[in-house]
Amino acid sequence: MTELIILLIAIPVVLLVAGFGFLRSRASSRKSEVRSQIKDLRAQSEPAPINAARSVEEDISGGDAEVGVQDEAESSKPASFRERLSKARAGLSQAVGSVFSSDISDETWETLEEALIRSDVGIGTTTTMVSQLKKDAEANSITDPAELQARLAELMAEELADSDRTLKSSTDATTVWMFVGVNGVGKTTTIGKIANAEIQQGSKVLLAAGDTFRAAAAEQLGMWADRSGAGIVKGGEGSDPASVVFDAIEAATARGADLVLADTAGRLQNKSNLMDELSKISRVAQKASGEVTEVLLVLDATTGQNGLSQAKVFSEVVGVTGVVLTKLDGSAKGGIVFAIESELGIPVKMVGLGEGISDLVPFEPAEFVEALVS
Repeated sequence: MTELIILLIAIPVVLLVAGFGFLRSRASSRKSEVRSQIKDLRAQSEPAPINAARSVEEDISGGDAEVGVQDEAESSKPASFRERLSKARAGLSQAVGSVFSSDISDETWETLEEALIRSDVGIGTTTTMVSQLKKDAEANSITDPAELQARLAELMAEELADSDRTLKSSTDATTVWMFVGVNGVGKTTTIGKIANAEIQQGSKVLLAAGDTFRAAAAEQLGMWADRSGAGIVKGGEGSDPASVVFDAIEAATARGADLVLADTAGRLQNKSNLMDELSKISRVAQKASGEVTEVLLVLDATTGQNGLSQAKVFSEVVGVTGVVLTKLDGSAKGGIVFAIESELGIPVKMVGLGEGISDLVPFEPAEFVEALVS
């Protein structure tokens, strides 16, 4: 009986010890497998020292870095005029295309007028172009929609053909270009981009921080001066902007600078006191040792016909010589170019087609019309 009891106690103990040993062996084996997998992963992810050294040498010598620069240059290649006017084209080109997609009738001319007016071409200019197109169609028996669309493009190009779009420079004094416009149209950014372009062409440029009312204006212009390599003359916050512009012109003459780009405070065209102050800046600048050859009105293309009313008032106050049309790439109101030139006689001299420092470009009427309607 005693032996049986001992046997019954011994059997579970033996089984328990054997099971523990088996589990311990399995755990040890599993750990070895895990260690082996980790070792393999490390070997795959860690390059050999000689390869790492070669990689560093290539970076130092410019091998891989040069390829990276080339790839970046290719990816930053500017889009064409046509591609960057996609929004304006979406508005006008599609409308014109739909007009000429069916047989020509009286309704065709009415629909075309509506499409041009919706794109802010202006009522006067629209009426003139559509009337001439209709006469040409009748006189030459033109019924082919594609031919009529091509003739419309010719008429639009002719509307923009005679304007002088050069930025004038003085031949015997420091050249001064003044920039005017309402708040938020991009005057300061425009000045920075033009400064960069002029310096790239070899000019010595000085910026005049004539916006003394907006706290960050002079600081922003200073950043553009640093970025482009231009000099800058600032006044204290709240100081007389006319004095700042005058001092900048005198400083430019003393330093032998070629060009002064004068910023002014953004102001609403319906505030007579602010416009009177702008007129004062213009008069004072004319008395300095330089020569004001351009007064450039900066307009936001997305404002459409409101930009036309701005142009009228600013032109009356300071004699605007040209327009810089910003954000043209983001506007479906590209027709404002025609309204500005035909109704006010002010040429669009430069247009903004993006946010990059080189995306402010001279306005090319032929390219603009081709991109707009073809």
